[in-house]
Amino acid sequence: MATITAPTSQKAAPPGILTHPATRKLLALAALAAVLVPLAVTQWGGATWPTALTVDVSEPLGKASDWIIDNRDSHPLFLYFFGHVSNIVVIAVRAVYLALLAVGWAGVTAIGALVAWRVADVKLALGTAAAFLACGLLGMWVPTMQTLALMVVAVLASVAVGALLGLAAGLSDRMDRVLRPVLDTMQVLPAFAYLLPVVLVFGIGVPAAVLATVVYAAPPMARLTSLGLRGADKEVLEAVESLGTTSRQRLLTARIPLARKELLLGVNQAIMMALSMAVIASVIGAGGLGDRVYQALASVDVGAALAAGIPIVLLAVVLDRVTGAAGERLGESGKSPVTWLYALVVAAAVALAGRLAGFLDWPDGWKLNIAEPVNRAVDWMTAHLYSGVPVVGGTADWAAHFTSWVLNPLRDGLQWLPWWSVLLIVAALAWLIGTWRTALTAVLAMAAIGVLGVWKPSLDTLSQVLAAVAVTLVIGFATGVAAARSDRVERLLRPVLDVFQTMPQFVYLIPVVALFGVGRAPAVAAAVVYALPAVVRITAQGLRQVDPAAMESARSLGATSGQQLRQVQLPLARPALLLAVNQGVVLVLAVVIIGGLVGGGALGYQVVFGLAQGDLATGLVAGAAIVCLGLMLDRVTQPAERRTTKKGA
Repeated sequence: MATITAPTSQKAAPPGILTHPATRKLLALAALAAVLVPLAVTQWGGATWPTALTVDVSEPLGKASDWIIDNRDSHPLFLYFFGHVSNIVVIAVRAVYLALLAVGWAGVTAIGALVAWRVADVKLALGTAAAFLACGLLGMWVPTMQTLALMVVAVLASVAVGALLGLAAGLSDRMDRVLRPVLDTMQVLPAFAYLLPVVLVFGIGVPAAVLATVVYAAPPMARLTSLGLRGADKEVLEAVESLGTTSRQRLLTARIPLARKELLLGVNQAIMMALSMAVIASVIGAGGLGDRVYQALASVDVGAALAAGIPIVLLAVVLDRVTGAAGERLGESGKSPVTWLYALVVAAAVALAGRLAGFLDWPDGWKLNIAEPVNRAVDWMTAHLYSGVPVVGGTADWAAHFTSWVLNPLRDGLQWLPWWSVLLIVAALAWLIGTWRTALTAVLAMAAIGVLGVWKPSLDTLSQVLAAVAVTLVIGFATGVAAARSDRVERLLRPVLDVFQTMPQFVYLIPVVALFGVGRAPAVAAAVVYALPAVVRITAQGLRQVDPAAMESARSLGATSGQQLRQVQLPLARPALLLAVNQGVVLVLAVVIIGGLVGGGALGYQVVFGLAQGDLATGLVAGAAIVCLGLMLDRVTQPAERRTTKKGA
C-alpha cells in the first residue's frame, strides 16, 4: 500500500499547486506576457522608456503659464473672481492677526489654556499655557501669531469645503464615485506640487499660501464626513424616517449628530494637515514660523531653524491634543455650559489686564537665544560625529556608505531593467495582493510616468522610497513588537511617538541636515523618521489586538514567547502589518519628495526647481509623476480585502 500511496500523493501535488490562486494569477500573467513582451521588444527595444511612447506636454503647459501671467492683471476672470477671493483671504488673515496682537500674549495664552481646560482638564490647560509661553521665550511670538492667523482662516475654509464635499459624497453614491478618485489624487499629490499653480494664479503671498493649504487639508475632512454620514446607525435612521421626517430633517436631526465624532476627527486632521502645509507654504510668502525655518535651512543655520521649529511642534501638539480631547469627550457629561461664560470672563479679564499693564508684545528681556548654543552643539557634532569617529565612522561616512552601497545600486538596478520588465513586476505584485483591476491600475499609473517623459527620475525616486521603506519596516516592526510585548516600553514610546506624529514634515529636515549634510541619504533619513511612528503604532496595536483565546491556547501547549510571536501573533496580525506597510510607503513618499530641498534630487528636485523658476511644465509633470508613483505604490501594498472593506464603508 505504501508503494501505491506515495506515487498517488506525488501525482496529486501538482494539481494542488496549480489550483492555488496565486499560481493561477502568475500563469495567466506569464501567458499574457509571452504574447505582449515580444511585440513590445520588437517595436520599442531598449531598456529605458521608448521615446516614441512619450508625450511632450511642456509646450501646452508653457503656453498656459504664459497666458496666465499675461492676463493675471487684466482678464475679467482674475479681476472679478480670483481678485475678490484674494482680497477676502488677505482681509480675513489680517483681521485674525490684528485681533491676536490686540489681545496680547497674556490674553492669547489665557484663552488657549481656558479652552483646553473646558474641553479636557487642568493638565492639558497647563500644557497649553506652557506651550504658548515657550513660543514667546524662544523669541517667536510674532511669527507664531502670523502662523496661527493663517491657520485659523485656512482651517475654517478647509472644514467648510471638506464638509460640503463630504456631505455630497455621503448622501449620493454618484458623487461618492466621482469624488473618490479626485480625493485620492489630492491626498497622494505632494504638498509642494500644489504651490506652483496657485502661485501662477494668485502670485507670491498669503492668498496663494491659504488656498494651497485649503486644497491640501480639505480631503481628510471630506473623507471623514462622508464616512460618518454613511456609517450612521440604520435602525436610528429608519426610526426617524418612520416619524414622517423629511430628508433635510433626517440629515440635521439624525445623520449629522450620529457622525459627530467623525466630523470632529475630520477637523483634527484638517488642522494637522493645514499646519503642515502652512509651514511648507512659507516658500511662497506665507511668512510666520515656516518662513523662519525655510530661511534658516537655506543658510544651514540649524540653531535658528530649531528655534522656529520648536514652536511649530508645540503648536501642533496643542492643537492635536485639544481637538482630540474634544472628540473623545463628545457626548459625555462634562462641565456645564456656564463654565464657558466663566472662561470667557476670565480670558477677557486677563486680556484687559495685559493691555492695561502694557503686556501686548512679548518683552525682549524674556527671550532665550537658543540658536547660538545649538549651533555650537552642531559644530561639535560636525567635528566629532560628522566625520573622524574611530571604528564606526561618522554620520557623513554612514550617509556616503548608504548612498554608495544601497541607493546607487538600487537606482542603477531599477534603471537598468527593461521598461517592460518593470511594468511586468508591478503587474505581478499588484495582482498577487489584489485583483486584476488593481494590477491594471498600477500598470497604467507606471506607464503614465513613462508617457510623461520622466521615467529615469521616477525610478530614482522609487529607489529612495524602497530603501527608506525597508529601513522603516525593519526598525518599525522591531519597535512595534517590543511595544506590544511590554507595557513599560509602550509607555516610554508613547510621548516620543506623539511628538513625532504631530511634527510637520518640514521640521524633520533640520536634524538630518545637521547630522548628514545634504544629499539623497539625508532625504531618506528624514523620510524614515517621519514614517516610523505610524508603522510602530499600527504594528503594536495589531499585535495587542490578537485574540487572547489564541494566545492562551498557545501558552497552554507550552509555546515559548518567541513561538507565540512567530506562530500566533504575527499571522493573526497580518492585516495590521500590511496596513503598516501601506502607510509607511505613503508617508515615506511624502518626505522623500520634500527631500528635494536638501539634495534628494529626482522628482522632488524637479518640483522644487519648477516652483523656484516658475516653470509650470517641469513642476506639474513631476507632480503628476509623483501622483502616479504614489498610486502604483498604494495599489501594490494595499490588500484586496482592505479595499473591499473601505469601499463598503
